[in-house]
Formats: sequence, structure tokens, C-alpha cells
Amino acid sequence: MDRLQTMAVFIAVAEETGFAAAARRLNMSPPSVTRAVGELEARLGARLLHRTTRAVRMTDAGERYLADCRRIVLEIEEADSQAAGIHATPRGTVSLTGSALFGRIVLTPILVDLLDRYPDISIDTLFVDRVVHLFDEGIDIAVRIADLPDSSLAAIRVGGVRPLLCASPDYLVATGYPQMPSDLAEHETIDFVNIMPHGEWALVRDGKGHSFKTRSRLRANSADVAIAAAVAGRGITRVLSYMIAPQLENGELEIVLPDFTPPAVPVHVVHKEQGQTSGRVRAVVDHLADRLRQAPVLR
Repeated sequence: MDRLQTMAVFIAVAEETGFAAAARRLNMSPPSVTRAVGELEARLGARLLHRTTRAVRMTDAGERYLADCRRIVLEIEEADSQAAGIHATPRGTVSLTGSALFGRIVLTPILVDLLDRYPDISIDTLFVDRVVHLFDEGIDIAVRIADLPDSSLAAIRVGGVRPLLCASPDYLVATGYPQMPSDLAEHETIDFVNIMPHGEWALVRDGKGHSFKTRSRLRANSADVAIAAAVAGRGITRVLSYMIAPQLENGELEIVLPDFTPPAVPVHVVHKEQGQTSGRVRAVVDHLADRLRQAPVLR
């Protein structure tokens, strides 16, 4: 097995955290995978992995070598793409991450269209409610809903979403419509803790900030739970605008205190630096950016 092949095997073992899983991914036998990593470690004179009966984990040398292997493989793929010409059909697997609900509501329809457009591209998704580190976890693209710090990543802003207070029409008819943030003290509230973990709702009107400290009987770590409770008439909740677009359209929810809506939170498509972007990743980034800019929920 040549050096590039052993690098690919090592990357698979590291990402799958096991030899058997890597073998399934590569369509190889587990002994062949184990032997390839052993040969690689022998050639380097360094241990790259700590083996246990349940999984493998990286050594410090392995972490550094994994980053180099990913960079080298990516550069070779890019060289192949350039040699094939700019009109070559993008092909290969691209990994994408985003938050769970955004992935289900917004990204999935876009990805379905992308698969039709590029039949030689495959997509691996990781939709989770945590920050995924692209380099550390081997992810190609992320869709971030946040103000971004300066970094080595390239980011394309594609829109924004707003934190909104909302409740069901039946609840508001029964309890009255709040006119000022102070009126919220007279209402039941439902905390979606992933947005404001400490129950502090920041509100803005005419550039002036207001805040309300909730005392919610229901605190949810899932937007689906908070939204379902609000639809059921259990009180006022605060979520991002894209999360309740269907409920606002069909009348299940209404916006509360619309004049106190904070500025939009930007949405970005994030990927590795321009010079390290393969043709397949570039194709997915361009498709995502184009479609997300047109998405009504991000305007």
C-alpha cells in the first residue's frame, strides 16, 4: 500500500474512531486497515493512535499528523480537479454541519436539490446543536447562525434571522397582549435555553435596549418543545424567526411585542480558506450560498 493510501486509511480510522468502522467505510477488511496503520507508524517511528478494546484515540503526534494528512489529501484532490479542467463535473463526498432544526427545516430541501444538480456528489450531514470545529472534526462546510470571530475560515454572509417572542392567538386572547416588556411579568413564559441559557430576554426598540428576566415553569433545550408548548397555549416563548415560519404562516402563533425585536443575527456559510477549497466543496458552497440568499426565512 503506497503512502497516500495509508494516509487515507489513517484519516478514516481517526474520523471513525475505530478500525472496524474505518474498514466498512473504505470497503476493506479490518486486518488490512490495522496492518496499514501499523506500517504507517513503523515508517514514521511514532505512535499515532492509542488502542483500547472499545475505540481508538489520537496521540499528540497523531493529531498533528492527521491535520497534515487532511491538508495533503485535499491539495491532491484540488490538483486533480484543476488538471481535469474547470468544466469537469464535481464529484466526491462533502461533509456539512449546521444546527439540528435549521438543518431539518432549511438545509435539507436545498441539499435534495443539490443532489439532483450534481449526481456525482455525496453529502454527509452533521446537524447538531453545538459548535463543530471544521479542522478538528474533518468537516468541509458549516452554516453558522452567529456573529463570527476572525479566523482562518472563509465566510459568506447569506442572510439573517431574528429572535422573536411568540404565543398562540388563543393564549393572547385569554391573557391579553403585552404592550411593554414589563407586561411580560404577568404572563407564563417558556424558556428555550439554547438561545438565552440564563433566562434573560434582550429586547430593543428605537435603538434602546430592554431586558426581561424570565421565571419560566417550562425550560426546554429543544426549539421543537418550546414551539409545541407555545402552540398548545402554555405561554410566550422566544425563538429564532426561521424556527416558527410555518406556525406564523398558518396562524398557530403570533409575534408578541413586534416593536421590540432585536437586530438580526447573521447567517454565514463557512468553509476552509479559499486556497484549500476543492472543486466539489466549492460547488456545494456556491449552491448553498445562492439558495440561502433566496430563502424567505433569512430575509
